[in-house]
Amino acid sequence: MIMRGVFRARSLVDGLGWGEALITNSPISFLEGVDPEQGKIIDKSHELFGLSIDKKVLVFPHSVGSSVGAYVLYKLKKNGKAPSAIINLISDNITVSGCAIAKIPLVDMVEGLSLIRKGDFIMVNGSNGSVIIY
Repeated sequence: MIMRGVFRARSLVDGLGWGEALITNSPISFLEGVDPEQGKIIDKSHELFGLSIDKKVLVFPHSVGSSVGAYVLYKLKKNGKAPSAIINLISDNITVSGCAIAKIPLVDMVEGLSLIRKGDFIMVNGSNGSVIIY
């Protein structure tokens, strides 16, 4: 596997996560848009509708909706269907608190974010604020 780049990010939730990048330019509503039992996007109007977020590095701008969405992230983790890490353009309270209670590594403000492509293998280090693209 060839490393394409290492980029700095703002570290928000500690931990190390890796996997295939799943990218959207649309915000995600975890409460109404994600099934915590299956780990799939269920919002029919979302561009990722029907896709699994399980063990993916989920890249999206920020979340929207109710603060209960943080609990959905926890439920995803409890059910073994959570993303391995999350990268946001700029994180919000729902995503930060959900990742914190679920122990999902989270970073935002990634230098080189536009270089990440769907399907890239990504490693996110929430402890030191780095993102490696392979």
